[in-house]
Amino acid sequence: MNPIIPKEPIIPEFTESDVEFLTAITFEKKVRPQKCDALFVFSGTHSGHWEKVIEAYNLNYVDTIIVTGGRSLTGIPHPDWDGNTDREVSEARVIASYLVSAGIPIQDIIIEEKSTNSLENVICALEVFDFTKIQSLMVVCKSHATGRQIRTLKKHLPNQIEYIPFTFNTVYKGTEVNRNNWMETEIGRKRVWGEYLRINHYGIKGDILPLDVCLID
Repeated sequence: MNPIIPKEPIIPEFTESDVEFLTAITFEKKVRPQKCDALFVFSGTHSGHWEKVIEAYNLNYVDTIIVTGGRSLTGIPHPDWDGNTDREVSEARVIASYLVSAGIPIQDIIIEEKSTNSLENVICALEVFDFTKIQSLMVVCKSHATGRQIRTLKKHLPNQIEYIPFTFNTVYKGTEVNRNNWMETEIGRKRVWGEYLRINHYGIKGDILPLDVCLID
């Protein structure tokens, strides 16, 4: 998944129906958290990638955690990322260290550390975990990227799996972008429009489920 689409592209004017459509596509449907067979963590350097996992584990939603991520070839690490000083340490290893520090047993954590983007997160995870043995998968990722991440999982993992998003909101240039307010700020509109463009592009390319496949059961 080469970053050919800017994170903050030029945006069109949005109608009320456009806002409803983009919210449904990028943030995906709301699903009440529930006990799942495993939890999948998309790679990243935002603290939400481990804080939401710790929350899910402490709430007994999951017992098995799959942490993905080598080092991104293009991404800029979050300012609070402790792995900044050592480019040899994978994102998955840093995330796992936070989980262990929070009391999660290392034997409950499966680490994949070869991938460099979301598509590889999923494909490489297939090498370290047998997804044919589970029926439900909790997914930790940025809230406005949920649609793209779930579509990536659905494209490559077994069809029997039910996905339960357990997401976190992010702040860009001092503004939080979430399901309810993204349309109110320029940075929010740019971030969500960029996600929509990526979903459309990668769907056509065949990396994820295309837009003409509805995720809502």
